[in-house]
Formats: sequence, structure tokens, C-alpha cells
Amino acid sequence: MPSGFQPTFIHDRPITQAALAFATEAHRGDRREGDGAPFILHPIEVAALLSSWGLPDEVTAAGLLHDTVEDTSTTDVELRQRFGDQVAALVRALTEDETIEPFAARKAALRAQVAGAGREAAMVYVADKLSKVRELRIRLSIDPGFATGAEGQAKLEHYWLSLDMLDTALGEHPVVQQFRFELEAIRTLPPRDASRAALARSATASRSA
Repeated sequence: MPSGFQPTFIHDRPITQAALAFATEAHRGDRREGDGAPFILHPIEVAALLSSWGLPDEVTAAGLLHDTVEDTSTTDVELRQRFGDQVAALVRALTEDETIEPFAARKAALRAQVAGAGREAAMVYVADKLSKVRELRIRLSIDPGFATGAEGQAKLEHYWLSLDMLDTALGEHPVVQQFRFELEAIRTLPPRDASRAALARSATASRSA
């Protein structure tokens, strides 16, 4: 990511501007799994979605920072000191407990944590999942077999179960409808026909869980 990159949506958001500088440094050298782009593109997309939905500066800042505690050496204390209690609390709600095993139990705990943290946390969460499912489409275009493996199936199941949680947390909000569309589209119109059966199985298994 070019040094000093300033997407237009943050120009009137001073907390988000500071969060972008912090997150860019924290994630320096990290790459997205789907396409190898600098990882910072993911939290920027999350923040951009939140901005387009009219969320305030503190929430878009949390969108930029949501992976820092989970994936970097950043601490909750550091975020509170730099960005305040509201931003830190939102990031904390989006941070999974890595001590919980196995994967399915850890993700279930995360979904419950988000559901109990309020509407703004759920909005950051759905923006994260929208970005991730779009990245998954890119990954499947390169590696269509990913959907048939254990990791791909577990990820897809988590996304469908996240939709169930968001239906309760946010109701018929347009962002939930958008997330539902993205999941239905990747299931029914995948990048490769070979992925369709596995994608359909993941959705069916999630709905019956």
C-alpha cells in the first residue's frame, strides 16, 4: 500500500485518519489470502462500507482497527489510550478468543460476543463479513478446490451462521440483505462450476445446525 494513501471517504474523519495510519503500520508486510494484495485493503474496505452506511467516525475507525488486536502485537490498552473507550470496545467485540478450540467453537463464541455487544458492533461485523465473502470469491476463482476442503467448508459454515446471528441482531437491515445476497450468489453462481456442490453443502449444513 503506497505510503500516505488517503481514500476519499476519510477526509472528514480525523479519528479514522489516525486509525488508518496506525493500522497500516500494524499490518505492514501482511497480505490477503485471496489475491495477495496488502492486507490493509481489507480493513479499509470495511471502514469504507461503514462510512457509506452513515456510521460515525468512531465506528469507521474501529472498522480499520478491527483485526489489530487479533492479528498483530497491538493491545487493547494501546487502542484505548490512542483512540478512546468506544473504539477499543468495538475492536474488543470483534476480537476472537484464540484460546477457544476447536475452530467452530471459537467462531460460535465470537458470534455470541458480537450479538451481545450492540448494534454498532454488529455493523462492523457485517462489513467485515461482506469484505471477506467477496475476497473468498476471488480465492475460489484462483483455487476452486478450496471450497471442498475442511478450511473452506468451515469458513463457509461460519459465514452462514453469521447471517443467522445478524438476522437477529440487525433485523431486515439492508446491509444484512446485502450479505445474504453475497452468500447466495457465491453458492449459486460460483467462479467455477466445480465449486457449486460444495458451496451448496456448506449452506445446507449451516441452516440445519
